[in-house]
Amino acid sequence: MLNQLREVFSCFQKHDVKYVVIGGIAAVLHGVPRATFDRDILIEATSDNAKRLLDALTEARLATATMTTSADVLAHEITIFNDRVRIDVQTRTPGIEFEAVWPRRKILTYQKQQFYILSLADLIASKIASGRPKDIEDIRALQTGEE
Repeated sequence: MLNQLREVFSCFQKHDVKYVVIGGIAAVLHGVPRATFDRDILIEATSDNAKRLLDALTEARLATATMTTSADVLAHEITIFNDRVRIDVQTRTPGIEFEAVWPRRKILTYQKQQFYILSLADLIASKIASGRPKDIEDIRALQTGEE
């Protein structure tokens, strides 16, 4: 999963995109043993950041980024970019606010490429707010890993 995103993360860094990985990938990276096909990110919902996001996705060869505008990204809670890799870009997500989670983000490195994920506490908060059965299972696993 990270192999497919490495180039995207590199372009995010180059274009100074403010984002955090959320959802299933964040849970796996925090130690939840489950398969996930989600590639969800939460972005800072500003026009400048949305423009940098689209520039980065275009540079990473996700052609669907050329089919939308920063205003369209900001107008929707979720925008799906589905090319070589699928990335669900969220401007809002239950239980957390980007401005609050950004300073608490966790910085990880994979094959010399840095990327950002939700802190454990923020991930648990988002999963509590979501309340889906799979999120409740993730919460149990995440809280067990805390001890």
